[in-house]
Formats: sequence, C-alpha cells, structure tokens
Amino acid sequence: MIKQNETDFANQVNNLEIVDRCSCNDDFCATFYTVPKPKESWGENHYNIELEPEIGTIVLDIKNEEIVSVEILYRDEIRTKLNAIFPKKA
Repeated sequence: MIKQNETDFANQVNNLEIVDRCSCNDDFCATFYTVPKPKESWGENHYNIELEPEIGTIVLDIKNEEIVSVEILYRDEIRTKLNAIFPKKA
C-alpha cells in the first residue's frame, strides 16, 4: 500500500537503474544501488522507508527525495536475478 506522501517514490521505481550491488557477500542480501555508493555515509538529507512486503525485508534509501539504494533481504528470487546481472565478486 502506498501512502499519500510516498507516491513520488513509487513513480520513480520504473525508471530506476541498477548501477552496483552490495558487496557484503551475505547469502540473504540482494541490495542494490541506483546511484554510485558513497565512500562514507549518505550524509544529510538521507532517510529510509521500510516497505511491508509479504516476504523478506525491503528498505528504500532516500537521498534528496531520490531512491539511491534498495535494501532487499531474504528474497532468494530477487537475489538470483541480481546475481545474473551483477555477479558477486570473489
């Protein structure tokens, strides 16, 4: 369910481009970045929106009202697709 003030983020989803993936090597992680990951923290004007999926965990990282990262945990089917696009680095 989309809340009134989150409609703009829902509208961004179709245009997101995956530029990199999380390098944590956890076998339950399918987190990806839609902009280059910063060397430090995301800094000011960053916050999270935790979604309520039926399975797993999904958290949007927002910076300056733009989705910059999508944290996806415990979703094997998404991790499998992400691995096909961005294989984990050894």
